[in-house]
Amino acid sequence: MTRAVIFILCALLGAVSTASAQPFTALARLEASESRITTQGGAFQVELSLSQGVPYRVYTLTEPARLVLDFREVDFSGVDAKSLILNENPKTLRFGAVRPGWSRLVLDLPKPQVVSQAGLRVDESSGAAVLSVALQLTDPEEFQRRSGAPSDPEWDKLRPSVSPTVSSSDDKALTIVLDPGHGGIDPGAVSAGITEADLMFVLAQEVRDALLRSGDVNVVLTRQGEEFVSLERRVKIARAAEADLFVSFHADALASGKANGATVYTLSEEASDAASAALAERHNRADLLAGVDLSGQNDEIAAILMDLARLENKPRSEALARGIILGINTEVGHTYKRPIQSAGFSVLKAPDIPSVLIEVGFLSSKDDLTKLTDPIWRMKMVVGIHNGIQAWLLNDAADAQLRRK
Repeated sequence: MTRAVIFILCALLGAVSTASAQPFTALARLEASESRITTQGGAFQVELSLSQGVPYRVYTLTEPARLVLDFREVDFSGVDAKSLILNENPKTLRFGAVRPGWSRLVLDLPKPQVVSQAGLRVDESSGAAVLSVALQLTDPEEFQRRSGAPSDPEWDKLRPSVSPTVSSSDDKALTIVLDPGHGGIDPGAVSAGITEADLMFVLAQEVRDALLRSGDVNVVLTRQGEEFVSLERRVKIARAAEADLFVSFHADALASGKANGATVYTLSEEASDAASAALAERHNRADLLAGVDLSGQNDEIAAILMDLARLENKPRSEALARGIILGINTEVGHTYKRPIQSAGFSVLKAPDIPSVLIEVGFLSSKDDLTKLTDPIWRMKMVVGIHNGIQAWLLNDAADAQLRRK
Protein backbone atom coordinates (compact mmCIF):
# COMPACT_ATOMS: atom_id res chain seq x y z
CA MET A 1 0.00 0.00 0.00
CA THR A 2 1.30 3.46 -0.87
CA ARG A 3 1.43 5.21 2.48
CA ALA A 4 1.58 8.89 1.55
CA VAL A 5 -1.33 10.45 -0.32
CA ILE A 6 0.29 13.86 -0.51
CA PHE A 7 3.17 15.19 1.54
CA ILE A 8 3.89 18.89 1.32
CA LEU A 9 6.48 20.78 3.40
CA CYS A 10 6.14 24.46 2.57
CA ALA A 11 9.63 25.99 2.69
CA LEU A 12 8.15 29.47 2.34
CA LEU A 13 10.95 30.46 -0.02
CA GLY A 14 10.23 33.95 -1.24
CA ALA A 15 7.09 34.17 0.85
CA VAL A 16 8.60 36.67 3.25
CA SER A 17 11.52 37.88 1.19
CA THR A 18 10.38 41.45 0.58
CA ALA A 19 11.04 44.28 2.99
CA SER A 20 7.33 44.78 3.59
CA ALA A 21 6.61 41.13 4.29
CA GLN A 22 5.27 40.02 7.65
CA PRO A 23 8.02 38.38 9.74
CA PHE A 24 7.64 34.61 9.89
CA THR A 25 6.90 33.18 13.32
CA ALA A 26 5.92 29.70 14.50
CA LEU A 27 2.28 30.56 15.06
CA ALA A 28 -0.29 31.50 12.43
CA ARG A 29 -3.90 32.50 13.10
CA LEU A 30 -6.83 30.96 11.28
CA GLU A 31 -9.07 33.68 9.85
CA ALA A 32 -12.38 31.87 10.32
CA SER A 33 -14.51 34.48 8.55
CA GLU A 34 -12.52 33.96 5.35
CA SER A 35 -12.24 30.16 5.63
CA ARG A 36 -14.73 27.51 4.61
CA ILE A 37 -15.16 23.76 4.11
CA THR A 38 -17.74 22.83 1.48
CA THR A 39 -18.70 19.86 -0.68
CA GLN A 40 -18.76 19.68 -4.45
CA GLY A 41 -20.26 16.61 -6.07
CA GLY A 42 -20.10 14.86 -2.69
CA ALA A 43 -16.37 15.56 -2.21
CA PHE A 44 -14.92 18.05 0.28
CA GLN A 45 -13.19 21.29 -0.69
CA VAL A 46 -11.14 22.98 2.05
CA GLU A 47 -10.01 26.60 1.98
CA LEU A 48 -8.25 27.98 5.04
CA SER A 49 -7.18 31.60 5.34
CA LEU A 50 -4.06 32.01 7.51
CA SER A 51 -2.32 35.10 8.87
CA GLN A 52 0.95 33.73 7.45
CA GLY A 53 2.29 30.72 5.60
CA VAL A 54 3.35 27.71 7.65
CA PRO A 55 4.85 24.28 6.93
CA TYR A 56 2.07 21.75 6.50
CA ARG A 57 1.22 18.29 5.22
CA VAL A 58 -1.97 16.66 3.95
CA TYR A 59 -3.00 12.99 3.93
CA THR A 60 -5.93 10.65 4.47
CA LEU A 61 -6.36 7.83 6.98
CA THR A 62 -8.64 4.80 7.07
CA GLU A 63 -10.79 3.13 9.74
CA PRO A 64 -12.47 5.52 10.01
CA ALA A 65 -11.94 7.48 6.80
CA ARG A 66 -10.64 10.98 7.50
CA LEU A 67 -8.61 13.83 6.05
CA VAL A 68 -5.71 15.09 8.19
CA LEU A 69 -3.90 18.42 7.92
CA ASP A 70 -0.83 18.97 10.11
CA PHE A 71 0.55 22.48 10.63
CA ARG A 72 3.51 24.12 12.32
CA GLU A 73 1.59 25.90 13.93
CA VAL A 74 -1.94 27.34 13.61
CA ASP A 75 -3.88 29.02 16.40
CA PHE A 76 -7.49 27.77 16.32
CA SER A 77 -8.55 29.52 19.55
CA GLY A 78 -12.00 31.05 19.35
CA VAL A 79 -12.86 29.19 16.12
CA ASP A 80 -16.23 27.43 16.01
CA ALA A 81 -16.49 24.35 13.78
CA LYS A 82 -20.02 25.45 12.80
CA SER A 83 -18.60 28.59 11.18
CA LEU A 84 -16.13 26.60 9.07
CA ILE A 85 -18.01 23.60 7.74
CA LEU A 86 -21.04 24.54 5.65
CA ASN A 87 -24.12 22.34 5.23
CA GLU A 88 -22.46 19.47 7.11
CA ASN A 89 -22.49 18.12 10.65
CA PRO A 90 -19.92 20.22 12.59
CA LYS A 91 -19.03 17.16 14.69
CA THR A 92 -17.26 15.73 11.64
CA LEU A 93 -14.63 18.47 12.05
CA ARG A 94 -12.16 18.90 14.92
CA PHE A 95 -8.97 20.84 15.35
CA GLY A 96 -6.46 21.95 17.94
CA ALA A 97 -2.95 21.36 19.26
CA VAL A 98 -1.59 17.89 18.55
CA ARG A 99 1.63 18.53 20.48
CA PRO A 100 3.58 21.66 21.45
CA GLY A 101 4.49 23.51 18.27
CA TRP A 102 2.10 21.53 16.05
CA SER A 103 -1.59 21.78 15.18
CA ARG A 104 -3.96 19.40 13.44
CA LEU A 105 -7.28 19.58 11.63
CA VAL A 106 -9.20 16.33 11.13
CA LEU A 107 -12.24 15.99 8.86
CA ASP A 108 -14.27 12.77 8.86
CA LEU A 109 -15.09 11.49 5.37
CA PRO A 110 -18.52 9.86 4.87
CA LYS A 111 -17.32 8.35 1.57
CA PRO A 112 -13.86 7.31 0.29
CA GLN A 113 -12.11 10.43 -1.03
CA VAL A 114 -8.54 11.15 -2.04
CA VAL A 115 -6.64 14.42 -2.30
CA SER A 116 -6.66 15.61 -5.91
CA GLN A 117 -5.02 18.98 -5.35
CA ALA A 118 -3.39 20.92 -2.50
CA GLY A 119 -1.48 24.16 -2.43
CA LEU A 120 -0.54 27.16 -0.31
CA ARG A 121 -0.74 30.66 -1.81
CA VAL A 122 1.27 33.29 0.07
CA ASP A 123 0.79 37.01 -0.44
CA GLU A 124 4.27 38.52 -0.88
CA SER A 125 3.31 41.89 0.57
CA SER A 126 1.49 40.79 3.72
CA GLY A 127 2.67 37.22 4.27
CA ALA A 128 -0.95 36.09 4.61
CA ALA A 129 -1.71 32.73 3.04
CA VAL A 130 -4.56 30.57 1.75
CA LEU A 131 -4.34 26.79 1.96
CA SER A 132 -6.59 25.00 -0.54
CA VAL A 133 -7.25 21.26 -0.55
CA ALA A 134 -9.56 19.56 -3.05
CA LEU A 135 -10.75 15.98 -2.68
CA GLN A 136 -12.42 13.69 -5.17
CA LEU A 137 -14.54 10.59 -4.69
CA THR A 138 -12.90 7.23 -5.27
CA ASP A 139 -13.51 3.54 -4.68
CA PRO A 140 -12.60 1.83 -1.36
CA GLU A 141 -9.64 -0.03 -2.87
CA GLU A 142 -8.00 3.13 -4.23
CA PHE A 143 -8.71 4.98 -0.98
CA GLN A 144 -7.06 2.20 1.02
CA ARG A 145 -4.04 2.17 -1.29
CA ARG A 146 -3.45 5.91 -1.14
CA SER A 147 -4.09 6.44 2.57
CA GLY A 148 -1.60 6.51 5.40
CA ALA A 149 0.49 8.97 7.40
CA PRO A 150 3.53 10.14 5.42
CA SER A 151 6.98 9.20 6.62
CA ASP A 152 9.58 11.82 5.81
CA PRO A 153 12.95 12.31 7.57
CA GLU A 154 12.83 16.09 7.16
CA TRP A 155 9.41 16.32 8.80
CA ASP A 156 10.42 13.95 11.60
CA LYS A 157 13.43 16.13 12.42
CA LEU A 158 11.03 18.92 13.37
CA ARG A 159 9.16 16.85 15.94
CA PRO A 160 9.63 18.06 19.53
CA SER A 161 10.47 15.34 22.06
CA VAL A 162 7.81 16.33 24.58
CA SER A 163 4.48 14.63 25.04
CA PRO A 164 1.55 15.83 22.92
CA THR A 165 -1.86 17.12 23.75
CA VAL A 166 -4.80 16.61 21.39
CA SER A 167 -7.96 18.25 22.58
CA SER A 168 -11.34 19.47 21.56
CA SER A 169 -11.95 23.20 21.34
CA ASP A 170 -14.18 23.16 24.43
CA ASP A 171 -12.39 24.42 27.54
CA LYS A 172 -15.27 23.13 29.71
CA ALA A 173 -14.98 19.59 28.40
CA LEU A 174 -13.84 16.72 30.60
CA THR A 175 -10.21 15.72 30.22
CA ILE A 176 -9.20 12.11 29.61
CA VAL A 177 -5.55 11.07 29.85
CA LEU A 178 -4.56 8.00 27.81
CA ASP A 179 -1.29 6.33 28.75
CA PRO A 180 0.34 4.02 26.17
CA GLY A 181 2.57 1.80 28.30
CA HIS A 182 6.36 1.52 28.04
CA GLY A 183 8.37 3.32 25.32
CA GLY A 184 11.96 4.24 24.52
CA ILE A 185 14.49 2.01 26.23
CA ASP A 186 11.61 0.03 27.74
CA PRO A 187 9.85 -1.73 24.83
CA GLY A 188 7.72 -3.87 27.14
CA ALA A 189 6.77 -7.32 25.93
CA VAL A 190 8.15 -8.39 22.54
CA SER A 191 6.74 -11.09 20.29
CA ALA A 192 7.51 -11.84 16.64
CA GLY A 193 9.36 -8.52 16.37
CA ILE A 194 6.34 -6.58 17.64
CA THR A 195 6.81 -4.52 20.80
CA GLU A 196 4.17 -3.78 23.40
CA ALA A 197 5.26 -0.12 23.39
CA ASP A 198 4.61 0.38 19.67
CA LEU A 199 1.35 -1.52 19.65
CA MET A 200 -0.06 0.31 22.67
CA PHE A 201 0.86 3.69 21.19
CA VAL A 202 -1.16 2.84 18.07
CA LEU A 203 -4.09 1.68 20.19
CA ALA A 204 -4.02 4.79 22.40
CA GLN A 205 -4.10 7.01 19.32
CA GLU A 206 -7.08 5.10 17.96
CA VAL A 207 -8.96 5.38 21.27
CA ARG A 208 -8.11 9.08 21.35
CA ASP A 209 -9.56 9.61 17.87
CA ALA A 210 -12.73 7.71 18.79
CA LEU A 211 -13.22 9.82 21.92
CA LEU A 212 -12.64 13.08 20.07
CA ARG A 213 -15.19 12.13 17.42
CA SER A 214 -17.78 11.94 20.19
CA GLY A 215 -17.04 15.53 21.18
CA ASP A 216 -17.27 17.15 24.61
CA VAL A 217 -13.92 15.75 25.81
CA ASN A 218 -10.29 16.78 25.79
CA VAL A 219 -7.74 13.99 25.35
CA VAL A 220 -4.09 13.97 26.43
CA LEU A 221 -1.52 11.28 25.60
CA THR A 222 1.33 10.75 28.03
CA ARG A 223 3.95 10.09 25.39
CA GLN A 224 4.74 11.17 21.85
CA GLY A 225 5.93 7.90 20.40
CA GLU A 226 9.30 6.30 21.00
CA GLU A 227 10.46 8.24 24.03
CA PHE A 228 10.68 6.87 27.56
CA VAL A 229 8.35 8.48 30.10
CA SER A 230 8.79 7.55 33.74
CA LEU A 231 5.83 6.27 35.74
CA GLU A 232 6.00 9.31 37.99
CA ARG A 233 6.02 11.62 34.97
CA ARG A 234 2.95 9.91 33.53
CA VAL A 235 1.03 10.62 36.72
CA LYS A 236 2.31 14.21 36.75
CA ILE A 237 1.09 14.70 33.18
CA ALA A 238 -2.38 13.61 34.29
CA ARG A 239 -2.29 15.96 37.28
CA ALA A 240 -1.04 18.89 35.17
CA ALA A 241 -3.85 18.29 32.66
CA GLU A 242 -6.39 18.25 35.53
CA ALA A 243 -7.53 14.88 34.26
CA ASP A 244 -11.00 13.58 35.04
CA LEU A 245 -9.88 10.01 34.41
CA PHE A 246 -6.71 8.12 33.51
CA VAL A 247 -6.50 4.98 31.35
CA SER A 248 -3.24 3.07 30.83
CA PHE A 249 -2.78 0.51 28.02
CA HIS A 250 -0.63 -2.62 28.15
CA ALA A 251 -0.34 -6.03 26.47
CA ASP A 252 1.90 -8.24 28.59
CA ALA A 253 3.53 -11.58 27.81
CA LEU A 254 3.60 -14.57 30.13
CA ALA A 255 6.82 -16.50 30.62
CA SER A 256 4.80 -19.61 31.40
CA GLY A 257 1.19 -20.69 31.25
CA LYS A 258 -1.51 -19.63 28.84
CA ALA A 259 -3.86 -16.66 28.97
CA ASN A 260 -5.75 -14.50 26.52
CA GLY A 261 -8.35 -11.76 26.49
CA ALA A 262 -8.55 -8.33 28.06
CA THR A 263 -8.30 -7.52 31.77
CA VAL A 264 -8.90 -4.21 33.52
CA TYR A 265 -6.97 -3.45 36.71
CA THR A 266 -7.64 -0.98 39.48
CA LEU A 267 -5.23 0.06 42.22
CA SER A 268 -4.89 -2.07 45.34
CA GLU A 269 -2.02 -2.56 47.76
CA GLU A 270 -3.00 -6.24 47.91
CA ALA A 271 -3.12 -7.85 44.48
CA SER A 272 -6.03 -10.02 43.40
CA ASP A 273 -3.64 -12.96 43.03
CA ALA A 274 0.02 -13.82 42.62
CA ALA A 275 -0.10 -13.34 38.86
CA SER A 276 -1.46 -9.81 39.26
CA ALA A 277 1.22 -9.00 41.82
CA ALA A 278 3.94 -10.24 39.47
CA LEU A 279 2.45 -8.25 36.60
CA ALA A 280 2.45 -5.03 38.65
CA GLU A 281 6.04 -5.69 39.69
CA ARG A 282 7.11 -6.04 36.05
CA HIS A 283 5.36 -2.80 35.03
CA ASN A 284 6.69 -0.86 38.03
CA ARG A 285 10.23 -2.00 37.24
CA ALA A 286 10.17 0.11 34.07
CA ASP A 287 11.61 3.17 35.85
CA LEU A 288 14.65 1.19 36.94
CA LEU A 289 15.52 0.60 33.29
CA ALA A 290 16.02 4.33 32.82
CA GLY A 291 17.88 4.90 36.08
CA VAL A 292 15.04 6.87 37.68
CA ASP A 293 15.64 7.71 41.32
CA LEU A 294 13.04 5.82 43.36
CA SER A 295 14.42 6.72 46.78
CA GLY A 296 12.14 9.67 47.57
CA GLN A 297 10.14 9.48 50.79
CA ASN A 298 6.49 10.52 51.10
CA ASP A 299 5.51 12.95 53.81
CA GLU A 300 3.47 11.04 56.42
CA ILE A 301 0.61 13.54 56.59
CA ALA A 302 0.46 13.87 52.80
CA ALA A 303 0.35 10.09 52.54
CA ILE A 304 -2.65 9.95 54.86
CA LEU A 305 -4.49 12.61 52.85
CA MET A 306 -3.74 10.77 49.62
CA ASP A 307 -5.02 7.52 51.10
CA LEU A 308 -8.29 9.27 51.96
CA ALA A 309 -8.59 10.62 48.42
CA ARG A 310 -7.93 7.16 47.00
CA LEU A 311 -10.59 5.71 49.29
CA GLU A 312 -13.13 8.13 47.82
CA ASN A 313 -12.05 7.45 44.25
CA LYS A 314 -11.77 3.68 44.56
CA PRO A 315 -15.46 2.97 43.77
CA ARG A 316 -15.26 5.36 40.81
CA SER A 317 -12.27 3.49 39.39
CA GLU A 318 -14.01 0.17 39.94
CA ALA A 319 -17.10 1.48 38.13
CA LEU A 320 -14.88 2.59 35.25
CA ALA A 321 -13.35 -0.89 35.08
CA ARG A 322 -16.80 -2.50 34.96
CA GLY A 323 -17.94 -0.12 32.22
CA ILE A 324 -14.91 -0.81 30.04
CA ILE A 325 -15.19 -4.59 30.43
CA LEU A 326 -18.87 -4.41 29.53
CA GLY A 327 -18.02 -2.37 26.44
CA ILE A 328 -15.26 -4.79 25.39
CA ASN A 329 -17.48 -7.81 25.93
CA THR A 330 -20.24 -6.24 23.87
CA GLU A 331 -18.01 -5.40 20.90
CA VAL A 332 -15.34 -8.13 21.03
CA GLY A 333 -17.26 -10.90 22.78
CA HIS A 334 -14.35 -12.16 24.84
CA THR A 335 -12.29 -11.10 27.86
CA TYR A 336 -9.94 -12.83 30.28
CA LYS A 337 -11.60 -15.39 32.57
CA ARG A 338 -11.33 -12.95 35.51
CA PRO A 339 -11.61 -9.65 33.65
CA ILE A 340 -11.54 -7.23 36.61
CA GLN A 341 -8.61 -7.42 39.00
CA SER A 342 -6.44 -5.17 41.16
CA ALA A 343 -2.76 -4.73 41.97
CA GLY A 344 -0.27 -2.09 43.08
CA PHE A 345 0.45 -0.43 39.74
CA SER A 346 2.44 2.77 40.33
CA VAL A 347 0.90 4.46 37.31
CA LEU A 348 -2.55 4.24 38.96
CA LYS A 349 -1.57 6.06 42.14
CA ALA A 350 -2.92 9.55 41.41
CA PRO A 351 -5.12 9.85 44.51
CA ASP A 352 -7.74 12.19 43.03
CA ILE A 353 -8.13 10.76 39.52
CA PRO A 354 -10.18 7.62 38.76
CA SER A 355 -7.61 5.37 37.10
CA VAL A 356 -7.52 1.96 35.44
CA LEU A 357 -4.95 -0.11 33.56
CA ILE A 358 -6.16 -2.20 30.63
CA GLU A 359 -4.24 -5.30 29.63
CA VAL A 360 -5.84 -5.49 26.19
CA GLY A 361 -4.38 -8.94 25.61
CA PHE A 362 -1.26 -11.05 25.92
CA LEU A 363 1.48 -10.89 23.30
CA SER A 364 2.49 -14.38 24.46
CA SER A 365 -0.84 -15.61 23.04
CA LYS A 366 -0.70 -16.21 19.30
CA ASP A 367 -4.43 -15.55 19.09
CA ASP A 368 -4.21 -12.23 20.95
CA LEU A 369 -1.17 -11.14 18.93
CA THR A 370 -2.98 -11.85 15.67
CA LYS A 371 -6.03 -9.90 16.81
CA LEU A 372 -4.11 -6.92 18.18
CA THR A 373 -2.22 -6.49 14.91
CA ASP A 374 -5.44 -6.69 12.88
CA PRO A 375 -6.79 -3.13 12.36
CA ILE A 376 -10.35 -4.36 11.87
CA TRP A 377 -10.41 -6.39 15.12
CA ARG A 378 -8.54 -3.63 16.97
CA MET A 379 -11.23 -1.15 15.96
CA LYS A 380 -13.79 -3.34 17.73
CA MET A 381 -11.63 -3.14 20.85
CA VAL A 382 -11.40 0.63 20.42
CA VAL A 383 -15.18 0.94 20.14
CA GLY A 384 -15.64 -1.22 23.25
CA ILE A 385 -13.20 0.88 25.29
CA HIS A 386 -14.75 4.09 23.96
CA ASN A 387 -18.29 2.97 24.80
CA GLY A 388 -17.23 1.88 28.28
CA ILE A 389 -15.63 5.24 29.00
CA GLN A 390 -18.62 7.15 27.63
CA ALA A 391 -21.03 5.11 29.75
CA TRP A 392 -18.89 5.76 32.82
CA LEU A 393 -18.84 9.52 32.12
CA LEU A 394 -22.64 9.61 32.05
CA ASN A 395 -23.08 7.49 35.18
CA ASP A 396 -20.34 9.31 37.09
CA ALA A 397 -21.93 12.68 36.32
CA ALA A 398 -25.20 11.40 37.73
CA ASP A 399 -23.46 9.95 40.80
CA ALA A 400 -21.70 13.28 41.36
CA GLN A 401 -25.04 14.78 42.34
CA LEU A 402 -25.37 12.19 45.09
CA ARG A 403 -21.75 12.64 46.21
CA ARG A 404 -22.31 16.38 46.64
CA LYS A 405 -25.33 15.64 48.84
